[in-house]
Amino acid sequence: MGAFMAALSVIASAYASHGNSLIGSSPAMVQASLNLLQFHSIGLILVGILGQSRSSEKRLLAAGVLFLLGCLMFSINILIRAWYDVQTFRSLVPWGGTCFILGWLAFALAYVRKSPQPKPLPASESGDQTH
Repeated sequence: MGAFMAALSVIASAYASHGNSLIGSSPAMVQASLNLLQFHSIGLILVGILGQSRSSEKRLLAAGVLFLLGCLMFSINILIRAWYDVQTFRSLVPWGGTCFILGWLAFALAYVRKSPQPKPLPASESGDQTH
């Protein structure tokens, strides 16, 4: 999904840079949405790669879902508004930004948790022989 979003961001960047295609947003708003789409596409790819070795880590999965929701509610929402003047989902933009923030926090928490302490070996296996 991250690679798909990254490809979409390149296509959207090319489209935005050619011609006067903006209807419902400023060029700065479109550029910000594209920057965040590109950045979070890499975040999605990173979650996918790291998730292969930690598939049971629910916070990593939550980060991926939040990044995807953020891309949809923030970046893609702004692009649709800019190019087609669809204002229906305008109120979701702040929620998309919140998803980006929560996604990075979930990502961080997936790796900050305390790792389990190794159990001490019994005396006979530790090399401590008292014969």
